[in-house]
Amino acid sequence: MDAFSEILSGVKLSGALYFNAEFTAPWGVAAPPSRELAPALAPGAPHLVIYHFVIDGRAFAHTADGQSTMLEPGDVVIFPHGDAHVLTSEARPVESRQTSAIVRKIMERDLTLLRIGGGGAATRFVCGYMACDPQLSRPILTGLPPVFRVNVRTDPSGYWLESSILHLVEEAASGRVGSEAMLAKLSEALFVDTLRRYVASLPDEQTGWLAGARDPVVGRSLGLMHGRVNHPWTIADLAREVGLSRSALVERFTRYLSEPPMTYLTRWRLQLAARALTRTPKGVAEIAAEVGYESEAAFNRAFKREFGLPPARYRRERKPPPDGSLRRAQPA
Repeated sequence: MDAFSEILSGVKLSGALYFNAEFTAPWGVAAPPSRELAPALAPGAPHLVIYHFVIDGRAFAHTADGQSTMLEPGDVVIFPHGDAHVLTSEARPVESRQTSAIVRKIMERDLTLLRIGGGGAATRFVCGYMACDPQLSRPILTGLPPVFRVNVRTDPSGYWLESSILHLVEEAASGRVGSEAMLAKLSEALFVDTLRRYVASLPDEQTGWLAGARDPVVGRSLGLMHGRVNHPWTIADLAREVGLSRSALVERFTRYLSEPPMTYLTRWRLQLAARALTRTPKGVAEIAAEVGYESEAAFNRAFKREFGLPPARYRRERKPPPDGSLRRAQPA
């Protein structure tokens, strides 16, 4: 399995569509940070990725830093870090018109089509979210900009996804049994497909985790380490698996990820351990073995170097409260 798939399979994405609208110009809608939407859309989710899929017409997405992105039919615009933004019919932000109807639709996840606006050119779009663990999603999230756009109408698979989603939106709005569950799966598929298209579009000189995952050698290395995280990897073993010398592998890996493979593997193992400490009742020794440490003492030393606390204290201070609520996630 490739590194991208390995990460996504471990993240356990979950999501859904939550808004279906047709606005006529002039119109403007302000979307709050995803942490403010989370209690209504996905209670307890540590992080939400928000996206909007333009079906017909044109729109503009504006972020707080002044960046504007024009959106055309087939475009999916994603806000990986859940930043606040404004969607409008104009290239320059217009007055936000957050009516009670919009708020009610979003909070109730009512997928019946909402038609409002000034009566001009129409724009149809659906909005969705993906809930994920920011700790496990860190390799992907840190490589993504605050906002990016991908068009899915470039091949038959994108058209199939779009038509299937629209069909299920209509079914969900009519209350047909099972349609929302199927729509959630297609929402996840749309998100993953959009990420794959974004990665494929990265320039050849791009560095970072996503670009490295696309590289045949670095991607193979990442896939091996993520797929067999408790294996006693050495740089010699990894180099042999990918068919390069040790020095060549270290140079190539470091060019993309700014650190050598074994350093990366150590960090990832400790991220997995940190999550297990706060989300499972497993003992420290068991967690240490699961992430590839033969000695609990060695694990304790490595963990304290990375997080500044020994594992047991980290668990006490970071574990969610007994009522099951989660502290607000820190930026990924």
